[in-house]
Amino acid sequence: MTNKRTPDDVTILPRDIHFNMDAADTGPWLDGDPVATAIFNVMSLTFPDGERLFIDAVKAYRGEVSGKLAQDVKDFIAQEAIHSREHHLLNNKIDRTKYPVAEIESEINTNIEFGRAGGRFRMLMATICLEHFTSMMADLMIDLEIDGAPLFSKTDPALERLWRWHAMEETEHKAVAYDVFLEATKDWAPIKRYFRRCLSMLLITQNFTSNIADYAARMLVIDGYTQKDAERAVKEFLWKKPALFGKGWKVWLSWFKPGFHPWDHDNRDVMAQWKEEFTLVAAE
Repeated sequence: MTNKRTPDDVTILPRDIHFNMDAADTGPWLDGDPVATAIFNVMSLTFPDGERLFIDAVKAYRGEVSGKLAQDVKDFIAQEAIHSREHHLLNNKIDRTKYPVAEIESEINTNIEFGRAGGRFRMLMATICLEHFTSMMADLMIDLEIDGAPLFSKTDPALERLWRWHAMEETEHKAVAYDVFLEATKDWAPIKRYFRRCLSMLLITQNFTSNIADYAARMLVIDGYTQKDAERAVKEFLWKKPALFGKGWKVWLSWFKPGFHPWDHDNRDVMAQWKEEFTLVAAE
């Protein structure tokens, strides 16, 4: 069993912040780009039910963890509950009379129920894989550009801060579920643990990325794109330019290194300024 764990000086702080989302009523809210807006809208649609799955996955193991990890689990649950609340409010800004929101939410729910039906360990495996994706958000918030300008630079400041806050807290707690997984499998042979998490990541990656692409294309068709043009535009955004998924390939690939731990990619220095900003806001 690997001895790696979250560094002792990484503390998780639930920040109960409310965001003004009125700017999402005005059409393509993300830099005025319909493709970017569609993709981030459908990602947001996955969050409320998805994060409830994450919460229940770690809750199921609370009796088997202790010390700092037990506190981290408690704070992880609090953070995810607030994320779920804020994204539910953002999702309510999507015009449900125009876009197939209910249909997409139903499919998301079906996928989540499949995870739940497999019991707490399947839920935990889904959680650690999807947390690896969300933890990459912070780096991408900094690196991505649309037409030479940083992503979110032309977005209403309140909405930009919502996504930056979410990215920062996902980074802060990115290893909590993974540490629970290591504790839950502490008696496993290392090769069994390695095989199980690698297989899970391959399955989750295929399903998650293809679902996001499919949902976003459906939204763009309503905006007037042909099905072919919608699929091409989404594929371009996700994998080529700005490469929302494609640009994170090195961090994604690190998962398959034996002995991997999420904090092998230590980006605390990048998050320090954001963390200070949102901690101060939460204290007001």
